[in-house]
Amino acid sequence: MKIHEQNKIRIKLQAYNHNLLNKSCTTILDTARRTNAKTKGPVALPSKRKIYCVLRSPHVDKDSREHFEIKFHIKIIDIYDSSSQTIDSLMKLNIPSGVDIEVKL
Repeated sequence: MKIHEQNKIRIKLQAYNHNLLNKSCTTILDTARRTNAKTKGPVALPSKRKIYCVLRSPHVDKDSREHFEIKFHIKIIDIYDSSSQTIDSLMKLNIPSGVDIEVKL
């Protein structure tokens, strides 16, 4: 088990749109499997909500408000037994804009 911990690449993906997130997860998994690397995931973490409260009229009614929310969808992919070819192919991927990627070695 310690051998896997040393060669692990953890990829954390965040997006507002869950469809873009799913497409980018499948492209990452396909490239990792093409280079014979073992993968775990994608593991879906709980989505975070951010709520904004805005006054409808700026001067008169304080009681009249509107609420808007944004959801962050988060997924994690772990790649084990990666080679230099795996890392090169992951760096050359075209991932759609709107998906934030964080890679930890």
